[in-house]
Amino acid sequence: MNSDKKSSLKHIAELISQIKNLEEENLRLQQQVEQVTGELEKYKNLASKYKIEQKDVAPPKQRAKNILKFKLATVLYADAQGYGKINTEMDSNLLVDSLDEMFLQLESIINKYEIKRLRTLGDTIMCVGGIPQKNMTNPIEVVLAAIEMQYYVRDLQRAYGNDRIWDIRFGAHTGPVTAIMSGRKKIQYEVKGESVNLATRIRSFCEPGGILISEDTYELVKDLFVCEYASRMPVKYKGDIELFYVRGIKSEYSLQKKGIIPNKRFSVRFGLIQFTDLQELMLNKLERELPSYLFYHNVKHTIDVVTQAELIGIGEDVNDEELLLLKTAALFHDAGHILSYDDHEHFSTLIVREILPDYFYTQRQIDIICELIMTTKLPPVPKNKLERIMCDADLDYLGRSDMIPVSNSLYRELKEMDKIGTMRAWNKLQLKFISNHQYFTKTAQSLREVNKQKQIERIKNLIEADDAE
Repeated sequence: MNSDKKSSLKHIAELISQIKNLEEENLRLQQQVEQVTGELEKYKNLASKYKIEQKDVAPPKQRAKNILKFKLATVLYADAQGYGKINTEMDSNLLVDSLDEMFLQLESIINKYEIKRLRTLGDTIMCVGGIPQKNMTNPIEVVLAAIEMQYYVRDLQRAYGNDRIWDIRFGAHTGPVTAIMSGRKKIQYEVKGESVNLATRIRSFCEPGGILISEDTYELVKDLFVCEYASRMPVKYKGDIELFYVRGIKSEYSLQKKGIIPNKRFSVRFGLIQFTDLQELMLNKLERELPSYLFYHNVKHTIDVVTQAELIGIGEDVNDEELLLLKTAALFHDAGHILSYDDHEHFSTLIVREILPDYFYTQRQIDIICELIMTTKLPPVPKNKLERIMCDADLDYLGRSDMIPVSNSLYRELKEMDKIGTMRAWNKLQLKFISNHQYFTKTAQSLREVNKQKQIERIKNLIEADDAE
């Protein structure tokens, strides 16, 4: 047999071997297809049995929307203690009933502070503040809830004496979490992340009856609560973190200085912290809903007035509650433009009365805020110190170096609504208004009056230049 024939036979053998390999591979793939098909039929039958429809299964993109990330949340573990005191003579049913009774009340306290209870497993409750609605106050709310739960259990112990074996301990940490939403009619949350792991570890370090918090939580609550250094806890990749026991509310912020129930001063300090959340809500609302022709009464103007209300308020030595009322009035004072241009002050007060009760403002505080808003109606006629501050904050721009461009944006706004004629007519109207205007507070007078006189001269020059043409 010559070399050509040998080469040809070798090539044929190789082809036969390749074909055989392909047939074996096809057989293997076919078996896999049959297996997968069988699995699909199995799940189709299950779906039919339980009436699962395609619309009930969220596509991947839709499922992704159910994963939410929160930069600031406080995870709290409440852990019942007392199993070491149980003996064989005790009625197991009564023990379980007493634990259930206690947990029912604890969950009621958690709901009171609008903290999300995620689960109760055995003798442990896990809850999270700051979800699903993010806020800056959740560390304070979680600590308040823990204090109230702590004293509830202590009251039970005092009432039942030796017959009451249960105690409770708490561990809390503040940090970022990832929340996974599930369910349709009743949404449930599962929270994951390092903050959850730290909170449960801190709980294990806590003494019975104590409230133990991480240094991150401590930094956010230390101004309002009595906190005592406890120890250090090793954390992988982070080193040691400091832990603190919460011993109660500071005496100056608690009723009868007992450290248990917050007083009015506490509520005001809480409101100043909560203002950050309220401001974010309102600025987003204004950004979305204000008409596009508001070139002056826009979000920038609202921010300016809030800033100046705080600045002048501090200069006029207002107290914490007065500062909160001023800033809130400034935040809402032009919100009524969403509903109406004319008489927008009145509509702003309607929005105030709708939103602020959800942020724990009292009726008296809401009434004062509405009065502050109404005093910005031109011409301003303030009746007290807070109203004088509010009026000066609203017209602060008259004494600023950017008065002319800000004034031009107001002209553009009025021109868009056919409420003003030529620029020359506008400048004359502005000259008359600013010449008759006065700042009511000493702080605004010292900050703006000199520059306001310069703006008057600038407007006069504009009018003269226009007349010369």
